[in-house]
Amino acid sequence: MKSNKTTELMVGMFIAAGVAALFVLAMQVSNLSSFGNGDTYRVTARFENIGGLKVRSAVTVGGVRVGRVASIDYDSERFQAVVGLDLESKYNRFPEDTSAAIYTAGLLGEQYVALEPGGSEDVLKDGSQIELTQSALVLEKLISKFLFQKASEGDQK
Repeated sequence: MKSNKTTELMVGMFIAAGVAALFVLAMQVSNLSSFGNGDTYRVTARFENIGGLKVRSAVTVGGVRVGRVASIDYDSERFQAVVGLDLESKYNRFPEDTSAAIYTAGLLGEQYVALEPGGSEDVLKDGSQIELTQSALVLEKLISKFLFQKASEGDQK
């Protein structure tokens, strides 16, 4: 009888460890593991098209994560998406003429915001707006352009 209880205890501990491992994996996949990791300051950027960008997507400079997308709103007067970026306070020396672009990690990966520092002496502060932006590259638009171009070449023959 004693070995039966020991076996049940070992199985229970194994299942608890598995559930904990799944929880950690879910936190990593959903980008919640680094939620609230210190002081940040917020800047905004306006884009014509943000593609599949999501809140909590990475903000990088040279491949290094320096912040996260904090909010995504729509300006109905200017017909643009307004993206709020929370940048970590230790990265507080970005020039005022920094540009922002939306890229995709890999061919079908998630989208992120990449910053490219400029050369200005003035730096971005809390509440600043990034003026130079490049919208997301939408794969469907590229494919349709290619197909229409090929179709028009076929009509000319």
